[in-house]
Amino acid sequence: MSDEDAPRQLTERIEAYNEAWNAHDLDAILAMHSPDMVFANHTAGESASGDEVRGHIGAIFETWPDIEFSTRRLYVRDGLVVQEWTATATHAKTMRRGDLVAEPTGNTVTWDGLDVIPFEDGLIKRKDVYSDSVSILRQVGLLE
Repeated sequence: MSDEDAPRQLTERIEAYNEAWNAHDLDAILAMHSPDMVFANHTAGESASGDEVRGHIGAIFETWPDIEFSTRRLYVRDGLVVQEWTATATHAKTMRRGDLVAEPTGNTVTWDGLDVIPFEDGLIKRKDVYSDSVSILRQVGLLE
């Protein structure tokens, strides 16, 4: 493991990464990924890798134009970051989850999630997302 994957460096990197997400700065986000990076949202059943990641993240920003994340807990170890977060966004665009479609309500939606993020040579190798999709579906009117 390189010095770039030590806890102090990863703490700085994940702070910059989270700032880029909140700024919706796709170029800055992707610059922190390894070329073969895998982005998997396990609870939504979505996955992208390599060049597909740009479109995947772009679609998140398209669906939730004002999405913002706040970190609740952060765990940093050699080569690994795990973070618990809360997302807040306005349901301003049509949301799709498989065959489910939720037309915009204009309501503010919040949900919790957790990311498991291994690093390699200072770059994000994977981002495994586990989010409260049931809460999202309830808040947009797809579940009782």
